[in-house]
Amino acid sequence: IIYMGTEIFVDREDEFAFLDEQYRQRSPSFVVLYGRRRVGKTALITQFIQKKRALYFLATEESEVQNCAAFRALAADITGNELLRSSQISDWLLIFKTLLEQPAKLSSVQKNSERLIIAIDEFQYLARANPAFPSIMQKAWDTLLAKSNVMLILCGSSVSMMESAVLAYESPLYGRRTGQIKLKQIPFSHYGKFFPNKSEDKLTELYALTGGIPKYIEFFEEGSIHEQIAKNILSPSGFLYNEPAFLLYQEVSEIGSYFSLIKSIAAGNHKLADIASDLELKQTGLSKYLNTLINLEFIEREVPVTEEKPEKSKRGLYRIKDNFLQFWFRFVFPYMSDLEIKKTKTVEDRIRKNFIDSHVSFVYEDICRERMWQLDFEKPWGFTISRCGRWWDKNNEIDIVAYDGAGKDIIFGECKYTSQKMGLDVFKALEEKSKSLIWQNDVRRPHFILFSKSGFTAALKALAENRKDLMLIGKGYEQ
Repeated sequence: IIYMGTEIFVDREDEFAFLDEQYRQRSPSFVVLYGRRRVGKTALITQFIQKKRALYFLATEESEVQNCAAFRALAADITGNELLRSSQISDWLLIFKTLLEQPAKLSSVQKNSERLIIAIDEFQYLARANPAFPSIMQKAWDTLLAKSNVMLILCGSSVSMMESAVLAYESPLYGRRTGQIKLKQIPFSHYGKFFPNKSEDKLTELYALTGGIPKYIEFFEEGSIHEQIAKNILSPSGFLYNEPAFLLYQEVSEIGSYFSLIKSIAAGNHKLADIASDLELKQTGLSKYLNTLINLEFIEREVPVTEEKPEKSKRGLYRIKDNFLQFWFRFVFPYMSDLEIKKTKTVEDRIRKNFIDSHVSFVYEDICRERMWQLDFEKPWGFTISRCGRWWDKNNEIDIVAYDGAGKDIIFGECKYTSQKMGLDVFKALEEKSKSLIWQNDVRRPHFILFSKSGFTAALKALAENRKDLMLIGKGYEQ
């Protein structure tokens, strides 16, 4: 957790450290920062540039001329150049040149900081307004910025645009950057820092809804979770009511096609053949859409963890990777007609009835798999795991399979997010299912781990006390 003045930042230590390293190096630096909307990119930049000489420019969807005028005004502010402010210069290179040549107008907190940071946020708007803008930035970097005491940050919320316009081999800017950050969602392990007074169960439910997006978390800091769902998601005037449409608008043109595909997966169609059948399309026609959504980290293709060549596996399943999107497409999108005419009570009742069993319980499995990697640092098993994930065949499914690829040890796990204590029957069933997984069966050393929201029966606790190969993680009982 990072304290910057009165602001609190959670799980961004590595990103701050990287930006600081780039800032302190002697040569000019060029950092690309990108990631989906609301993930905290702008907050990261604005906190980083505090007490530093910096020009922060937020591009808009206006024309290039209007953006250039706004940038020119900021350049005039930081240099105190009134001639620049009153001019009609629309030449980006000339503005950059004036910005670099003009003596700095420093405040008291900036006097010990000579390096200039130029941060251009929502860069994709400039690239859309003028497809040649990456070439303009390339020339600015090569002829001016790369020869000055400058740190350039290009930031964008369109993952596809930033990758094509800035990072791709075909981009004029390719090879110029000195580093990049793709800002990710915040993992569950840090949620207690947002909500220090919430129970583990409440944190799990909040994570299942907000999925590690800082902006979403803000809307659920007070009141009950269902009250905030009704206010912020189910109300047509709520901030998150049309959020998925805004997210996709940033990335794709055929929003309807992507909506239909995600809705199909949310409804339980995880095999490619089932998705194609549900949408009445050929499987080959879905590849473009699926690959785009995977690249955006909206969905993922999952294969059994023991598959040696995942990309060639025929057992791949598609699932929604983003918790908020999974919730929205499961509980909101199918009932938009009701919500538009204020029939919210039926939708609210459906969510209250199915939220835990149909949504939170599955997210809990992801949380438990994340916990496995945290436990691995403590080495409770005496060996290091190299793989961890889900496993299935035609007849069985195991929530957690983790193993040492270079050794003989393998862990089988089960996760239960129910109001019932986990009993011996669950463990015995897991033992039986583990036999169906073929992996070094003659020499392997099996271990077992059980995660339970509501704890364990006395009989299962007693068994765990006498078995070194069994670990229990749950309410009132953690090893």
